[in-house]
Amino acid sequence: MNWYLEVLKKYAVFEGRARRSEYWYFVLFNLIISIALGFVGGLIGTTLIGTIYSLGVLVPSIAVAIRRMHDVGKSGWFCLIPFYNIYLAVMEGEKGSNQYGEDPKNQGMEIADHLVD
Repeated sequence: MNWYLEVLKKYAVFEGRARRSEYWYFVLFNLIISIALGFVGGLIGTTLIGTIYSLGVLVPSIAVAIRRMHDVGKSGWFCLIPFYNIYLAVMEGEKGSNQYGEDPKNQGMEIADHLVD
């Protein structure tokens, strides 16, 4: 749940990198919430609740997908390529810094390495 909230806190942050866990936990919780809202909406006879939620998480969904592409060293535009984008989202991110920012998985290790040197 923390990863889901982290993505929402970075509502429109398209820069930087997102770990696999950040991306996939967001996808999982987004799916669970969407199903629950769809069920509730079906019970009360309206799709308005689900529509409002979908519009509310549209920008964070795009932002975390772009940051995920950055983690594997690709441009955010790779999100638009069907199937290949899923392959990239599953891949392990580049170790160390890349052109998009610091490695989110090993940020503490890079700082520790500089202290040792």
